[in-house]
Amino acid sequence: MNCPKCTVQLMDGAKFCGSCGFTLATATPPPASSVPPQQASPHPPPTGGAFHFDTDGRGQGRGYTWEIMHQGAFALAVVNLQPEQTIAAEAGAMVSMSANVDLHSEMKGGVFGALKRAVGGESAFVSTYTARGGPGEVTFAPGAPGDVAGIEMQNQTFMVQSSSYLAGDTSLVVDTKFGGAKSFFGGEGLFVLQITGSGLLLVASFGAIHRRMLRPGEQYVVDTGHLVAWEGHMQYNLRKAAKSGYLRSMLSGEGMVAEFTGPGEILIQTRNLAAFAGMLKPFFPSQGGSGGGFSFGS
Repeated sequence: MNCPKCTVQLMDGAKFCGSCGFTLATATPPPASSVPPQQASPHPPPTGGAFHFDTDGRGQGRGYTWEIMHQGAFALAVVNLQPEQTIAAEAGAMVSMSANVDLHSEMKGGVFGALKRAVGGESAFVSTYTARGGPGEVTFAPGAPGDVAGIEMQNQTFMVQSSSYLAGDTSLVVDTKFGGAKSFFGGEGLFVLQITGSGLLLVASFGAIHRRMLRPGEQYVVDTGHLVAWEGHMQYNLRKAAKSGYLRSMLSGEGMVAEFTGPGEILIQTRNLAAFAGMLKPFFPSQGGSGGGFSFGS
């Protein structure tokens, strides 16, 4: 390379000429190739959401840390308690625990509260787990295959399908609420849980959890067998699936649906446990011991 002014030969990479002092222009790097932006959707999904999920599947509460392991069809919630700290859970949700963890079950809300829980399809008892004399671990999982999500509630109120509640911070207020007469006649369950407060809420789903956020005034219909949770302020109406008549609803294979009106967010499970059980029914022997089913010889 030569100096453009005095033509003296220069070293590669030189920034000025040692002979005449001419400053060489710094080469400008070529512009980075730009990737054309994707075409925006004419109806972009709303951002944000009331359900605060931890993207890494772990978090910290008052006196405990938690993590969701094996996420997907066989998720497991692991809660590590500090000494003398407690976590509450639905009866029967525990998979394992440290030897120093004390399990205590009680009828929360008294006899009337236990009766409401039993009528709503839940256990009449609520279990609490306390680490005694040192830290301890408790693991939870739902009875059916599916996912588990950890939601950090921030002074909020959510409605949760009774079968979807798994565990939560002891400060959360869990109450059983009437779900509407139509849900009873539709065979889809009569009660739902109203959960209020701040802290960890663990919910379970049959299948994966799909989040659907509604804009103000937007209406959306969900089969009640696919509901996991929704915001407590949301308005919804329980009705038959087909507006044209009960016969068309029966022929469609759909039962009762919930018609929500936004704004708000809904958590939907991608599989229906009742529908799955109905699909398996022909493969089991009848109560009389005759008919279809598996035979293992005489």
